[in-house]
Amino acid sequence: MLTWKRNLWVLWVGVFFTAASFSMVIPFLPLFLLQIGVHQHTEMWSGLIFSSAFFAGAIASPFWGRMADKYGRKPMIVRAGIALFVIYTLMAFVTNPYEILALRILQGLLSGFIPGAIALIGTNTPSNQVGYALSLISSAAAAGQIVGPLFGGGIAELVGNRWAFATGGIIVGLATLLIIFWVKEENFKPSKEKGSIKKDFKVALGNHPFLLVLILTLVVSCSVMTIEPVLPLYIVKLGGSSDKASLIAGIVFSLPGIASTLFAPFWGKWADKVGFQRVLFIGLLGGGLGTLAQIVFTHIFGFSMIRFVFGIFFCAVYPALNGLVVRSTPEDFRGRAFSLHQTANQLGGMVGPVIGGFLGGIFPVQSVFVVTGILLLAATGTVYWNAGELNSTLKRKLVPGK
Repeated sequence: MLTWKRNLWVLWVGVFFTAASFSMVIPFLPLFLLQIGVHQHTEMWSGLIFSSAFFAGAIASPFWGRMADKYGRKPMIVRAGIALFVIYTLMAFVTNPYEILALRILQGLLSGFIPGAIALIGTNTPSNQVGYALSLISSAAAAGQIVGPLFGGGIAELVGNRWAFATGGIIVGLATLLIIFWVKEENFKPSKEKGSIKKDFKVALGNHPFLLVLILTLVVSCSVMTIEPVLPLYIVKLGGSSDKASLIAGIVFSLPGIASTLFAPFWGKWADKVGFQRVLFIGLLGGGLGTLAQIVFTHIFGFSMIRFVFGIFFCAVYPALNGLVVRSTPEDFRGRAFSLHQTANQLGGMVGPVIGGFLGGIFPVQSVFVVTGILLLAATGTVYWNAGELNSTLKRKLVPGK
């Protein structure tokens, strides 16, 4: 088997395990807080613990990107995997919310497994297969996020939340071992440039196509996370007050992830033929219209169908953005580029829930869908009006020797 193909499938398994371990433990943090005796200000602690890792990650990502360009992407993936293994395992022994908060901050500061995997794939895959490879990695993350809550919920029900945390750590540890023994980074040229994170930001600001990708990533991440705080409650409301409301909510919530697992490889192959810019435009347009269409359906069945259709289109967005990062940056800046991309993603993930919670608390819940849809359509317009710049970058990068 070719090295890039072996890397792709091993990293697919690694990303799947890592995404599953994350979604195994994070959704159950509020319940775990109650279990360890946090009965006052539980919502405040839950929000603080959830957002702290995003904030820490946004700060630390540029530093790890510089280290990746200097020492390699594989060492950074292994480092992040070991850190997550230790943190998730220690989470099984916490006794108060302060310890959980400290571990979540450490998680944000030291993680970077999935961005590292994306960067390695982006630099060790033939140019005509990059779209397919990045979409396949995206489908691994989506599949892990679907399986994780089911697996974590089952373990928590059988043996308690602490064992769910410990199991998440063990799974990441196994994924890290796979990377150590089976992934080979061939196309790595250490960056000899002496600089600083401040200089990296200046480089990004001077690269207009890459800066545009960062802005789009921030807007997309913010728009997706805006809807997260209200979506589960809205699904339960549509499903009625039956005993199976939580089960229905879980199934409907996972539908876009199922669509992503099924359709992401198709979008990736098409992106390799027609370009990432066109696929990004279609994905954002379908995602924006699909979000607005969810307001129309007031019954759980119709809402579920449109959520699945939304997922079919929106799963094209993140792989296309990752592909544009590859196309718009030189190879020796690639680790830093993906880390800056991750910083934009994490900042959006931090701001989005605040906006969604604020809107959902003051206005009808449909207003959150309207704002999310408008944000995605605004991003669609940005891609359309800047198509020439994005396309010219793509063509220039594809010409050998340039």
